Amino acid sequence: MSHYSYTVTFQLIAVIFLVSQSLLVGAVNLPQSVTDALGKLGLTADLEDLNLDLSDQIGISTGCLIACHILSLSRKHSVSLNGTLEFALQQSRYWDTQQSAIFPACHAVVNSASDVSFILLLAEATQCPFAVKSGGHSDIPGFSNSKGGITIDLGQLKQLDVSRDLRTTQTGPGNTWGSVYEQLDARNLTVIGGRESGVGVGGLTLGGGMSFFSGQHGFACDNVQNYQVVLADGKIVDINQKSNPDLYFALRGGGNNFGIVTRFDLDTYEQGLLWGGIQVFPSTLNVSINKAFETFNANAEKDPSAALILSYSYSFKANTYFATTVYDYALPTVFPPIFEDFKKIASNNTPILDTTRFSPLANFTEELMQGTPAGFRNRYTTATFGNSALLIERTLEIYQSELEAVRPSITNTTGFNPTLAFQPISKAIISHFSTNGGNPLGISYDEGPLILVQFNWAWPSAADDQRCITAIGNILRRSVEVAKSMGLFNEYIYLNYAAADQVPYDGYGAANKARLQSISKKYDPNGVFQKLQPGGFKLFT
Repeated sequence: MSHYSYTVTFQLIAVIFLVSQSLLVGAVNLPQSVTDALGKLGLTADLEDLNLDLSDQIGISTGCLIACHILSLSRKHSVSLNGTLEFALQQSRYWDTQQSAIFPACHAVVNSASDVSFILLLAEATQCPFAVKSGGHSDIPGFSNSKGGITIDLGQLKQLDVSRDLRTTQTGPGNTWGSVYEQLDARNLTVIGGRESGVGVGGLTLGGGMSFFSGQHGFACDNVQNYQVVLADGKIVDINQKSNPDLYFALRGGGNNFGIVTRFDLDTYEQGLLWGGIQVFPSTLNVSINKAFETFNANAEKDPSAALILSYSYSFKANTYFATTVYDYALPTVFPPIFEDFKKIASNNTPILDTTRFSPLANFTEELMQGTPAGFRNRYTTATFGNSALLIERTLEIYQSELEAVRPSITNTTGFNPTLAFQPISKAIISHFSTNGGNPLGISYDEGPLILVQFNWAWPSAADDQRCITAIGNILRRSVEVAKSMGLFNEYIYLNYAAADQVPYDGYGAANKARLQSISKKYDPNGVFQKLQPGGFKLFT
């Protein structure tokens, strides 16, 4: 079936009513007409054997218990209930331990868009909250795991098909970028996506998606030809610039407010080996490194093949701060002229670590992933500033002062990794935001070049949650104050790095936010993705 109609929903409501009435007696006797309807939906299990025990399901609504038990009977091999070994295994498959600490009523691993449609309608009929998991890389509790609800796991939607003309790659949201690149590297092809191998295709693309190739092609969202989407009414539709230009616009940075994307059709480009890697220096070289960053960002439009990340971090083991530069160049050229200032720094100061080399894209993304291992507690926060080495320096000073204040009280330093990162949003990148109908991010060409600032800390112990979160909040507040005083603050908030208490859509500008809200009301008039899917950044908060 290509989609489910509201008739199916009404049939499910009838089933749910009968099931709910049976809670007092522990069994369900379904009329033949309802049984037949369920059979058409794939519910072939004997629902007369349904027996719900509410005694140990604290915090889970009756509606969610009903929904999950119906799913467990109809899809025995893909749905796991709280308390089972499979459920525990699913809980362990999150990058951030705070996500693993959220317990849904059940995990539902889907194998098709039709599965997603069915579960979505069932959640609506039972008024059971849900979350959607692609790669499970969010650091915010509840964004890809549902507390007491249904977690819809897209992890098995791993198709990857390249068109005959090599211009389009269809990928399921269950793929990670590492798996996508490995398959495309073998064919000397690439798509515009994430820079860490373990990040999922779905969340990154819907939030914008910075890429190593953003100078050439923009964000990941600027390179989606078509989205296969399950809408709030259960319909499975293809969304592109011709079919639904308003929804196509909204999906390019609008997050999870409009539907559940079950396939992305991506622009595909020829790509051979890249040059790049990591160099690590003492942070005492910060003045020259920061100036080199500013110069790169100012000139990046002249060579859009280059990408750069600058980060500062502290090592408890070494008791010192480090500066790390990450270079990526789309052509096999060692230190092209755009990186000349960094080449001079490395020539005069032997790097503590130097991994620069020629390599396929997948290898570079695996290298970056090693710097952010799974199994820790994380807090991402972000801001956007004008291009200024002096502002980078001031932000670094604030970061170091707040870290020094909290460092003596950290209870567990194993794996503790407080990082401050700077990434160019060059004019070359911004120039692509207006292509194919534009995206809603709200950044104009004249505002560039900009700096995307990322305050991302990782720590092992829950006892340090408040210390770390408070320190990061202080760094953000103080650095924004400095940026405003210098006339270099920009309202844009990159959704994929935003903290739970930030409001990314306010940073898109009032007109774009209002446009997104209007589109949401058109395609989701009952607010299913605003109310039943509480995780993710919402348009009406």
